[in-house]
Amino acid sequence: MAGNTPSDAPSTPSRPERKSLANALRTETVGGMVLLAAAVVALVLSNTALSGLYEDVRNFHFGIPALGLDLSVGHWASDGLLTIFFFVAGIELKRELVDGELRDPRAAALPIVAAVGGMAVPALFYLAVNASGGGDLNGWAIPMATDIAFALGVLAVIGTHLPSGLRTFLLTLAIVDDLGAIVVIALFYTSTLNTWALAGAFAGLLLFYVLHQKLEVRGWYLYVPLGVAIWALMYNSGVHATIAGVAMGMLLRAKARGNEESPPADRIEHVVRPFSAGLAVPLFALFAAGVSVSGSALAEAAREPEALGTALGLFVGKVVGIFGGTYLAARFTSARLSPDLAWADVLGMSMLAGIGFTVSLLVTELAFTGNPETTEHVKAAVLIASFAAALVACALLRVRDAKYAKLAASDSPQ
Repeated sequence: MAGNTPSDAPSTPSRPERKSLANALRTETVGGMVLLAAAVVALVLSNTALSGLYEDVRNFHFGIPALGLDLSVGHWASDGLLTIFFFVAGIELKRELVDGELRDPRAAALPIVAAVGGMAVPALFYLAVNASGGGDLNGWAIPMATDIAFALGVLAVIGTHLPSGLRTFLLTLAIVDDLGAIVVIALFYTSTLNTWALAGAFAGLLLFYVLHQKLEVRGWYLYVPLGVAIWALMYNSGVHATIAGVAMGMLLRAKARGNEESPPADRIEHVVRPFSAGLAVPLFALFAAGVSVSGSALAEAAREPEALGTALGLFVGKVVGIFGGTYLAARFTSARLSPDLAWADVLGMSMLAGIGFTVSLLVTELAFTGNPETTEHVKAAVLIASFAAALVACALLRVRDAKYAKLAASDSPQ
C-alpha cells in the first residue's frame, strides 16, 4: 500500500508531552493557515474600495456602558476574543512547568536562554534605531514577540523530516516568549490602576482556584460566567484584559488524579483550542492587520524610526538574539545542544521566530494609543518583517528538511 513508511515519519519526543506536542502541531498548522487567510482578507479590505466599510465596522461601538464595556469591534477582538488565545497559552505554560521542558532546568536551559536573547536583542535594536532617530521609545516591546500559531504552523507544514527536537525547542522558546510578553504587557502597558476592580479580579481568580483545585467542582455553566466576570473586572482595573486569560489557564490542574485518564487542563484545552485557532485569533487578525500597504504608505513607514526599528528587530534582532544566545550558552556553560540538532537547524528556527504578528500587533496598539498614523505604519512593518522572516526561514529549513529526508531514505530497508 502507498503511504509513509516508518522511516518517512518524523521522530517523536520521548518525553510525556509527546502526544500533546503532536496534537498542538496539527492544530497550529490549521490555525496558522486560517490566521494567514484572515490577515490577507484584512489587507484586501483595507486597500480596496471596501476600506471605508471595513473601518466603519472596526470602529463600531457596542457593549454595556454601565459596566465600562462600551468597546469598538476592534477592541472587542483584541481585549476580548484574544483572551481565549492567552487562556490556551496559559494552559500550555502550565503544562510545560508541570510535565514538560520547563520542569527540568537543565533541559530547558538552552530554549530559555534563546527566548531571553530573542526578546532582549530585538528590543535593543528598536531602542537603538529610535534613540538615534528621535522616535517613540514606547514601542520597544513590539519586536520581542514570537507568534506561536504562525511559527509552529509553518514548521509543521515545511518540516516533515526535521528532528522533533527542533519542534520542542521552538515550542518551549515560544511559550517562554509568551510569558515574557505577558509580563511586559502587565508591567509596562497598563494604564492607571483601578484597585477595587483589580481586587475583584483577584478575588474571582481565588474563587476559580478553590472551585477547580480544592472542591473539584465541574461544569462549564459555572466557570464561563465566572471567567467573563474575571475578564470584565481585569479590563476595568486598567491591566490588559488578556492577563485574565493567562491567569485562568495557569490555574487549571495539569496532572491527573485518581482514575482520571487526563487532567482537566488537557480536556479543557481540547475543547477551547479550536475556538482560539479558528475564531478568536483570526478575528483579531481580521481587525488588527488591516493597514494600508500602498507605495506611499510604505515609503512613509520606511522613514519612521518606529517602523524601521520594529522591522529590524523582528527580521535581524530575533536571529541574532536567539542563535547568538543559544551558541554562547552552549559554548560557555554546561548547557548542550541536542545531538539530534545541527546549528543550521537552530539558525532556520531562529529566523522562523521572527514571525511576530499576533502579539506584536497587540503591543503596537498598546504602545501608540492616540497616534493612529504611527500605529498603522508600525503594523505594516510587523506584517512585512514577519512575512520576510517566514520566507527566509522556509528557504533555510527546506534545505535542512531535504537533507534529513535523504538520510531517512538511505537508512530505510531495501
